Amino acid sequence: MALQFTTSYLEDSIHLLRYYKKLAERAISQATGPQMYQLLDEDANSIAIVMQHMSGNMKSRWTNFLSEDGEKPWRNRDSEFEQPPATRVALMQLWDEGWDCMFQALESLTDADLDRSVPIRGEAHSVMQAINRQVAHYSYHCGQIVLLAKHFQHTQWTSLTVPKGKSAEFNAKVLAREASQR
Repeated sequence: MALQFTTSYLEDSIHLLRYYKKLAERAISQATGPQMYQLLDEDANSIAIVMQHMSGNMKSRWTNFLSEDGEKPWRNRDSEFEQPPATRVALMQLWDEGWDCMFQALESLTDADLDRSVPIRGEAHSVMQAINRQVAHYSYHCGQIVLLAKHFQHTQWTSLTVPKGKSAEFNAKVLAREASQR
């Protein structure tokens, strides 16, 4: 992730969330159709279930974010852990709907909104606390998606960041690029 220097909490949060979305999508693209639905054990979640849950959470938390509780009466959280859409296309559409809802809400905020209070499950959060809570939640689940895709792909996995054992080579490239930009 190329760091974009900013002193704006909102800009940084949006940038970080876009990074985690892209990271998860790069992992998802490496998983085969059957791997999207594969469970490690009977109590585990598949990539598809994690994606479905994240979408449901995003829609609930970010719809009317400043004026309604983040846990909507229309949300059925338990169903998010059952029967995800049967196709990758339908699953990706659901995924994008959740992220779009979140990004629209975040991009409509201003720095003045950060001190406002919003309820999540009846508990007051500042807007900043609510954003922090969701950044942590989504990065946690994106990590699960990456871990599952990497596990299933095993030797066919293409690293999403600095490949294992390649740190020195990567750092040398970064230093060379910085030197050429001076």
